[in-house]
Amino acid sequence: MKAIVCCGGMGTRLRPYTYSIPKPMLPLGNKPILEYVIRHLKRHGFTDLYLTVGYLKEQIMDYFGNGSKFGVKIQYAVEEGEAGTAGSILPLKKWASEPFIVQMGDHLSRLDLKKMHAYHKRMGGIATVALKRTGVPLEYGIAKVDSSNRIISFEEKPIVRNYVNAGVYVFAPAVFEYVRPNDDFARNVFPRLLADKQRVNGYVFDDYWLDIGRPSDYEKVNEMVTLMEMVGEME
Repeated sequence: MKAIVCCGGMGTRLRPYTYSIPKPMLPLGNKPILEYVIRHLKRHGFTDLYLTVGYLKEQIMDYFGNGSKFGVKIQYAVEEGEAGTAGSILPLKKWASEPFIVQMGDHLSRLDLKKMHAYHKRMGGIATVALKRTGVPLEYGIAKVDSSNRIISFEEKPIVRNYVNAGVYVFAPAVFEYVRPNDDFARNVFPRLLADKQRVNGYVFDDYWLDIGRPSDYEKVNEMVTLMEMVGEME
């Protein structure tokens, strides 16, 4: 099965770490973030991969090569400048002859990609978006009132449910008809699909997922992974 991994961003939120290293290549323990992503894809049957690369692309291409060392086939689509998450996949239109995965090269997840892919095929539609279910507990109890402000119920510190766009998508090849240069999926492509009454499915999941967006996030996860590797070596 086929997947595209977006690796071309400059990772500005993670500076100063990303001044000399592209974000997907930041090490977690003794492996770069992107290696965890690629191994996760392979584990779920996605072995025909395209990496969209731009900023400091040589580091990614030199490390992963054609992918044979990792049991996958890797090709590259090189961005000229900032192409946007969606705009970066435009050169791959002819390659996408069947439903394919798109995901970010700097997110860690245990999402079952094979199940999500099967869900997309079963549900139909042009796109399926992975939605991480989250809950934020409110600090106070909440009263519900009717139209005359009569209290009808109380709820003590309820949990507000949200569904976070996890940056993992399954697309039918027809999606390329809705992608323009420099587009972003969330800002441009999905609103365009919805305006055209195209079916966009949500795939809700509760598995582990993390977007390493800030230096404090990266430092915390890197410390945890390094410690786990040290414990494994001791055992």
